Amino acid sequence: MTAVQTSPEQHGDASVAAGQEQQFPAGAQVLVRDEVWLVRNAVPTTDDGTRVEVVGVSDFVRDQEAVFFTGLDTVELIDPRDTRLIADDSPTYRRSRLFLEAVLRRTALPQSERRLALADSFLLDPLPYQRRPAELALSGANLRPRLLIADVVGLGKTLEIGLTLAELIRRGRGERILVVTPQHVLEQFQHELWTRFAIPLVRLDSVGIERIQREIPAGRNPFTFFKRVIVSIDTLKNTDQYRHHLEQIRWDAVVIDESHNLINRGSLRNQLAQTLAPRTDALILASATPHNGDARSFAELIALLDPAAIRDPENYRAEDIEHLFIRRTKVSTEVREQMKGQWADRGPSQAVHCPATPAEERIFEELAAVWLPRDGSPSVSSVPLFPYTLLKSFLSSHAALKATVNARIKTLEKKDDPRATGAELAALRRLAELTADLTEAESAKFAALVEQLKGIGVSPSSDTRVVVFSERVQTLEWLATVLPAALGFRGRTAKDCLRVMHGGLSDEQQMRVVEEFGLAGAPVRILLTGDVASEGVNLHRQCHQLVHYDVPWSLIRIEQRNGRIDRYGQAQPPQFRALILTSGTEGAKDDTLVSERLLEREDQAHRSLGTAEAVTGLYRAEAEEKSLIQDLLRGRTVDESLDGRRSGEDAGTDAMDDFLADFFGSVGDEPQAEDGTAAEESAPETAAGGALGEGTGSVLPRLFDSTAHFLDEALREVYPDARDRLDLDRDEQSGLLSFRPPADLLHRLKALPVDYLREQRLRERLLVTFNRRLAQHSLQRAREAGSTSSWPEISLLTDLHPVVEWLTDKVLVRLGRQEAPMITAEVAEPTYLVQGVYSNALGRPTVVKWMGVTRSGAVDDDMVSLLRRSGVGPTMANKLRHRDPGPLAAAIPAVLEAAEAFMERHRDAWDRPLRESIERHKLRLGDWEQPTLAGEHTKRRLTHLADDLLTTGQRPMLRVLAVLLPDPDAPPAASAPLSATPAAL
Repeated sequence: MTAVQTSPEQHGDASVAAGQEQQFPAGAQVLVRDEVWLVRNAVPTTDDGTRVEVVGVSDFVRDQEAVFFTGLDTVELIDPRDTRLIADDSPTYRRSRLFLEAVLRRTALPQSERRLALADSFLLDPLPYQRRPAELALSGANLRPRLLIADVVGLGKTLEIGLTLAELIRRGRGERILVVTPQHVLEQFQHELWTRFAIPLVRLDSVGIERIQREIPAGRNPFTFFKRVIVSIDTLKNTDQYRHHLEQIRWDAVVIDESHNLINRGSLRNQLAQTLAPRTDALILASATPHNGDARSFAELIALLDPAAIRDPENYRAEDIEHLFIRRTKVSTEVREQMKGQWADRGPSQAVHCPATPAEERIFEELAAVWLPRDGSPSVSSVPLFPYTLLKSFLSSHAALKATVNARIKTLEKKDDPRATGAELAALRRLAELTADLTEAESAKFAALVEQLKGIGVSPSSDTRVVVFSERVQTLEWLATVLPAALGFRGRTAKDCLRVMHGGLSDEQQMRVVEEFGLAGAPVRILLTGDVASEGVNLHRQCHQLVHYDVPWSLIRIEQRNGRIDRYGQAQPPQFRALILTSGTEGAKDDTLVSERLLEREDQAHRSLGTAEAVTGLYRAEAEEKSLIQDLLRGRTVDESLDGRRSGEDAGTDAMDDFLADFFGSVGDEPQAEDGTAAEESAPETAAGGALGEGTGSVLPRLFDSTAHFLDEALREVYPDARDRLDLDRDEQSGLLSFRPPADLLHRLKALPVDYLREQRLRERLLVTFNRRLAQHSLQRAREAGSTSSWPEISLLTDLHPVVEWLTDKVLVRLGRQEAPMITAEVAEPTYLVQGVYSNALGRPTVVKWMGVTRSGAVDDDMVSLLRRSGVGPTMANKLRHRDPGPLAAAIPAVLEAAEAFMERHRDAWDRPLRESIERHKLRLGDWEQPTLAGEHTKRRLTHLADDLLTTGQRPMLRVLAVLLPDPDAPPAASAPLSATPAAL
């Protein structure tokens, strides 16, 4: 069965022609299974017609959520010519004004609207550089909203992602969202999107998915259970377990954080990305280190976004991907100017020299004599790199050295070849003897660490916090046993003051550690962590001190570590210290050889370039370390190794350096439109309806001057007895609203984070506000002393908040099926308010017009301005005068014909910017040639997608919203005539 069409025989030529694909715009009412439903979203499917997401309106299904497919159910979009005109007896025509505002809010912005609509309404500092990714995604420079956000660590990529998702949601392109992150940042990402944007994500791990599978019918896809989810990449990369589910579902938007982990072809993470990329409209990749130095690998990452962006994966330039790629550093002009006073400058990296103890000198002597001979003679080890593994272990701690030695002994003993392994085994056993009885008393770095921590104020009587990094788990675990007592922590406080984090912990354990460290009220003072915390984790909320107990032999890794506390929102100047173990043994390779010099080079690169990752031209921490060790084996110094690659001394680096230089320059400082101008300058005339001015505030057509006023009026209309029914309490001074959520709202709250619901007892009482300062204070208070949860007690009401969406839907269903109110206003003749929508083959609006139409055929396409000119507002009077709807209803068919004729006349002008942009994409596709069948298939698929984005040939969807009637008591001059000239085309 198909959707019921209104045939020409039923309602004349102006009706929708039979056989054409039906449209189901958000906010419209449909009849399914003899019940009335409100459309939330509609998307065409391949096999089952249009997928229509609805919420119940009629009594039997009121507030129930459902999904219908037009290929399986009869879904009837009620014909606008059957609209019934009704009287509105509410004071100041409140019900009518709320209904009109709700329709405006529920209607998705057309894809031709490129400006940001919501950026000013969230819990964010107004930083234009953080809006650039969203502007690029919406600029039309790409067929779909797809981009790689490659800003360096600390600039706020999560906030940039949140802004982009919010704009997609407002455009009806963000109903189904999947966010994929490393496991240790799941809760952090979830927390930011809810507290800043009111975008709820349900956190799923493997246990959570299994629980859902037990609760739902056998065979049902667990990823359809929630609309917006966040999942660990380590969970989803299990393609054998989840791939068949992921292949059967489409998303509106997919976000993959730390996306450099996707590069390795054939890896489980790469397979996951290859599965998700073709099954989503929007795709946002984020990584501060997106390049591994290999042109082909980076091209494969870009191909996830746009398979046709790069013709030759071995040879391409920055301009080939500028529509997909944005990257800034802290020293980028726009970032530096906008961040003045909001991000404390970091202090220099301080090298703390630690002269080796006698016991440590004996180990240095053994290493210099046997493993890394000072005279250039062969090492005792047959594996060239292993002596440096030993050295790095020792420079970390005697505990790490002991573990490395023991592991190597076991490996060699298994070979059972005394002739080949005897000398190395003997040398290893001598090292084992030298380390066997070492304690913290014989560790120079440990003594220096205790001195440094005491110097910065870490003690039982202080709130000072510090992050201590080490590459070795053995070092972390050893420090955890001896450090608290050395700092004066005793009893219970010795256990509570310190947390250890490394890759061996579960995702829940890692998230718990990060959350505790960010709570001012938590007793933890010291975080001992491995490099699992060097990517994506925010540790700056309560901390500005960082110590490198050992220094990674990679500029990228040093920068990533420092970025945990040197990031947007840091109020104190970040302080960095590194413990440098020094030796008096001749020829000893101590920390001054590599670590100290790397610290200096990272600091220089950060201050001059804003990032250190392009210094070596390798772009991966592992590659940097391997290259450096190989150069040390050749007798080069650290500086010779770093500068040699950039100067092209190594074969093949010249072309690569030239090729990559473009990508790490100023790409993405400001999004460019197709003609090279800034996106804002080139934005086409809007097809969203109304004379919209510059800036974000005027993008949305609004009847109410703020969401706060809309919600206030909606509460009065829907719950006139809210104080009793909702136990509503309102603090007029602070703007705090407190109430008990009713059952239908509780149903919506199931999408909120489970921890948040439980810890703040939201099922019992909600605390919400439009006061940003109050919401920010609540968020800050959640991190301060005495708080046991990082979730704020009070949430900011944004347009996306479930409470606002709930009340918007409640307002919409106050009117019955196909009812439109009659409003007495300052007009000269009856004026019908009509919504007109053109859509593309994907069901998304390409043109949305809000019109005022008279019976004589005059059309004003700026409905909001018309309403204001007509005095429709909170001060108008409702005289409750009876008006006969018969003659007014009889004119509706003619009014709709006039509206359709108006839209047809101007359709080409409204469509032109979109059509020209898509034609440019198709021309580029025509030039993209790939000598494989897969390439030709991709080309056809993208060409088909481009065609689907164009406005379809069908007639517009029209809907009568209300009728403005002249006031018979008003003098003739008081009623303004309707202008037949369009306010904006």
